[in-house]
Amino acid sequence: MSKVKFELEFPIHASPSMLYQYFATPAGLEEWFADRVNSRGKIITFMWDDSEEEAKIITKKADERIKFKWTESEGDDSYFEFKIQVDPLTKDVAVIVTDFADDEDDAEEAKMLWQNQIEELKHTIGA
Repeated sequence: MSKVKFELEFPIHASPSMLYQYFATPAGLEEWFADRVNSRGKIITFMWDDSEEEAKIITKKADERIKFKWTESEGDDSYFEFKIQVDPLTKDVAVIVTDFADDEDDAEEAKMLWQNQIEELKHTIGA
């Protein structure tokens, strides 16, 4: 079954290097994304209350992007990615979240979840 890909863009008043730390380090991710985060090489374990999910880092480029693949979705092309984009003229910074959902309804739910998560991130960094 093919998944629905979606992208969300969030303007954030923060430097790319600071933002990247919140996406690419266990300590940073624990501040806004998951209750606990463990890292073993390219395998990242995210823990929330009573659930645990594993993801593999597919690609990363310092201060620019990091892409994860949930280990449970090995059989498809889905992933989730945080991309930090800087407008060349205004120097405004935005985070672009790319993710996949099973269908349109799930995509709407996932979008709301990402909006809440990014709001949490903004609150955490005071942006």
